[in-house]
Amino acid sequence: MKFDRPAGHNPIDQLRVVGKPIMRVEGRLKTTGTAPYAYERHDVAPDQAYGVVVGSSVARGRIRHIETRSARMAGGVLAVVTALDVPPLERGPFNAAHLFGGREIEHYHQAIAVVVARTFEQARAAAALITADILAVSGAYDLAEQAERAPLAPEKVRPLDRVGDFEAAFASAPMQLDQTYTTPDHTHAMMEPHATIAAWHGEKLTLWTSQQMVAWVRRDVAHALGISPDNVRVDSPYVGGGFGGKLFLRADAVIAALAARAAGCPVKLALQRPLIINNTTHRPATIQRIRIGATYDGVMTAIAHESVSGNLRGGRVDTAVAQTRLLYAAANRLTSMRLAHLDLPEGNSMRAPGEASGMMALEIAMDEAAERLGIDPVRFRILNDTQVDPEKPNHPFSERRLTACLCLGAERFGWKHRVARPASTRDRNWLTGVGMAVGFRDSPVTKSAARVRLDARGTITVETDMTDIGTGSYTILAQTAAEMMGVEVSKVVVRLGDSDFPVAAGSGGQWGANSATAGVYAACVKLRQVVADKLGLDAERAVFRDGTVWGGGQHFRLDAAARNGEIVSEDAIEFCNLDKKYQLSTFASHFVEVGVDIFTGEIRVRRMLAVCAAGRILNPRTARSQVIGAMTMGVGAALMEELAVDHQRGYFVNHDLAGYEVPVHADIPHQDVIFLDEVDPLSSPVKAKGVGELGLCGVSAAIANAVYNATGVRVRNYPITLDKHLDKLPPVT
Repeated sequence: MKFDRPAGHNPIDQLRVVGKPIMRVEGRLKTTGTAPYAYERHDVAPDQAYGVVVGSSVARGRIRHIETRSARMAGGVLAVVTALDVPPLERGPFNAAHLFGGREIEHYHQAIAVVVARTFEQARAAAALITADILAVSGAYDLAEQAERAPLAPEKVRPLDRVGDFEAAFASAPMQLDQTYTTPDHTHAMMEPHATIAAWHGEKLTLWTSQQMVAWVRRDVAHALGISPDNVRVDSPYVGGGFGGKLFLRADAVIAALAARAAGCPVKLALQRPLIINNTTHRPATIQRIRIGATYDGVMTAIAHESVSGNLRGGRVDTAVAQTRLLYAAANRLTSMRLAHLDLPEGNSMRAPGEASGMMALEIAMDEAAERLGIDPVRFRILNDTQVDPEKPNHPFSERRLTACLCLGAERFGWKHRVARPASTRDRNWLTGVGMAVGFRDSPVTKSAARVRLDARGTITVETDMTDIGTGSYTILAQTAAEMMGVEVSKVVVRLGDSDFPVAAGSGGQWGANSATAGVYAACVKLRQVVADKLGLDAERAVFRDGTVWGGGQHFRLDAAARNGEIVSEDAIEFCNLDKKYQLSTFASHFVEVGVDIFTGEIRVRRMLAVCAAGRILNPRTARSQVIGAMTMGVGAALMEELAVDHQRGYFVNHDLAGYEVPVHADIPHQDVIFLDEVDPLSSPVKAKGVGELGLCGVSAAIANAVYNATGVRVRNYPITLDKHLDKLPPVT
């Protein structure tokens, strides 16, 4: 099915099931521990052995020798495979790091060996016996040192954009802001580790693994191992968190495959937490300079956002300027991205890559500009709203209700009671303040396919390689099929994450929900046609409701169409040139109140509100869960999360969940989420958008702005830890 404009009659608009806060259809399995995650698939292959990966103890160098004799002689050991046993594996299109093989070491904890044994304890003990002689060489590990000489990022990411004459407009602007902001390296810290069970059956490889993009991993593992994709099956029905860290092929999958081939039996392995943090990917640090020029009445005339981040050679830049190219109107604009070479572990996608770090800086700068102008921060943003891409005036947004988000958020939060003068409000030993920020995240769509089956019992089965990483994919796909076929959700079975199923959008980029449900929609449209034909009805006029098909004065039970055998329909949604006609984006406003202890500088978030405009909300319950989780991640980024870089040895020192701090329940107050009643008929036939990453964008800046309102101390270097403002707090009176 091709989609390029709104349809006329659309059965999804009945909203008998879609849009309702239905409980997760797989919730019982997850809460009872019976949903099998990758490492727990004990029954998928007999005689599973255990693998333990050994990582490099240096950040950059060349392997001269790996001593494995003691490990091979250890009890229970079946095989040892080292990086010297195989040539460097081919990198996938989105991988900057070597996953395994060869002598060259590019980053700390790069995998250099795997030990396979009958038990995990035996494999771990034997892995500790492996020693490596590596010739270490010096590397570049400090972004600040490399920033000045960093070149522009590759052309494919539009590293430099100019509209108008920024320099002249900024120089003549009555109000000028010129500030630099920094964000640190972040890690995904998902609960489930990167884990894989690999088994060979002749030339065919099966991977039971934890991945967000099944089709990508199938393609890339085949490429890395030099085999046909037709000989690879990837199965990933449950993923215990990803946040972008499981978008691409990682070392666990390829090493498990190599280990299973060497051991002659299925092998399961999970990366240890330190290897997850240093061996896989992370959100890279940024240094961002923002300049804003405006008239005294608050109209922005010039805006520049220049960012630098670091990565391995061939790695990707953090696109921190992405939202600045789209968010606010200003006639004269400059955005640029530079990429420094660093020998740290690979920087890559992490929830809302680009916008998350970019909004952390941009929305503080907007707050600072509003204060200099003496204009309320909410009003300043409304004054500079736009309904078209500010760089492409002929490219309108499909739907943009940012002003509505701001106005409703201000009303519900009680913004009118804000005391604008910083450090003016006190609650016993706490300085209190409020802050706000805009949220913005693109919501692209991509081709997505599904297969639907109708059996003689009237059960609808949906099959697609779409994944559920805790986001509610099972539920919204079940709701879509139930709505389209006129049955209860209990009559729908959803099967996900298997590469034998049609290729769907996958979970990433905030495209998953809208694209994957549209794929199920397309398959159901085809199934409705087949059912109507079998029942002798006009599919365009037929009504599917309550397990019955109505049309032409007749009605039939749905299962009657499958009386002589199961009916199977498959189709994909294709979006033609939709992105060329419209800008598909989501919008939010975030409001936060904080308290800062006047004696210690401790920061406590007191209340949070997000108002989101993200098209049709397919399930308010699961969507709210996504947003409050993202808001919580925003608290972590604002106040505590930072990978500490050892600039001498080139690794992340706090590479575990004890040293890398994330928010816990005691850190998070009650969170309110409001969804605007909105549909976007231009986004897809389902009229939805993504929301899971929108909830993160802007949250950290809202907290930073609230801390400034409470203390009068402006911190521009995240995270905002107490040492950065303690000596500047107002005197105790």
